[in-house]
Amino acid sequence: MLGLTFLGTGTSQGVPLIGCGCSVCGSDDLRDKRYRTSAILHLGERNVLIDATPDFRSQCLANDVGRIDGILITHTHADHIFGLDDIRCFNQLQREVIPLWARGADLEVLGRIFGYTRVEENGGNFDLPQLDFREIDEMGGDFDLFGQTVEPLVLPHGRSTVLGFRVGKLAYCTDVSEVSDELVAKLQGLDVLVLGALRPTVHPKHLSIGQAVEAAQRIGARETYFVHMGHHVGHREVDEGLPEGIALAYDGLRVSVAGR
Repeated sequence: MLGLTFLGTGTSQGVPLIGCGCSVCGSDDLRDKRYRTSAILHLGERNVLIDATPDFRSQCLANDVGRIDGILITHTHADHIFGLDDIRCFNQLQREVIPLWARGADLEVLGRIFGYTRVEENGGNFDLPQLDFREIDEMGGDFDLFGQTVEPLVLPHGRSTVLGFRVGKLAYCTDVSEVSDELVAKLQGLDVLVLGALRPTVHPKHLSIGQAVEAAQRIGARETYFVHMGHHVGHREVDEGLPEGIALAYDGLRVSVAGR
């Protein structure tokens, strides 16, 4: 089975924002309560975490996550990595080292911030996280992930880049600011597309809702789910106005890819 659980679907500050009294931050619709964006990729019995947000502990408790077999890192902005220390709970439960895949430059950043998590550094002390850093070749270097082929996708994020991932007929592309024709070609034939869509208005580092809709229609996945949404996006109002086959994801939503 190939599937995805959305642990969080919110922007870097989460929703509600601290001290904000807007209608979305004060909403009683649980779909408007958004942890920072991350997910678990389900590969049969294996659970692969995509990014470790500052909300990681709470996300695991909310979704009854009892096992993590591997970690994929899209990039090293704080809202995508600052939950890595809580991986120690899974090391202790499983009594094993957990592999983490990221680009070389991102591994350097992780080494500076979380060097103590590397199994080479901490001597197998299970009071600390136990991670095996593995480099992704972002220039077309597909790699094996527990028997599944992962295609890394280089995505523009303003002036920087992040990684997206395609696994079979599922692709995960958060924090993207532009969708090129080349990327559209790489994302043909999808059953499930996850795409970042920050807010209704244009932003220099993220797709707007309208830009994400246009990109999703060019890609033509059977189902598209938007993530990384801010407090300008009320779930009910925006979701009801989206074209068929496109929807806002929400925390705790689980989707699967048929036939995998």
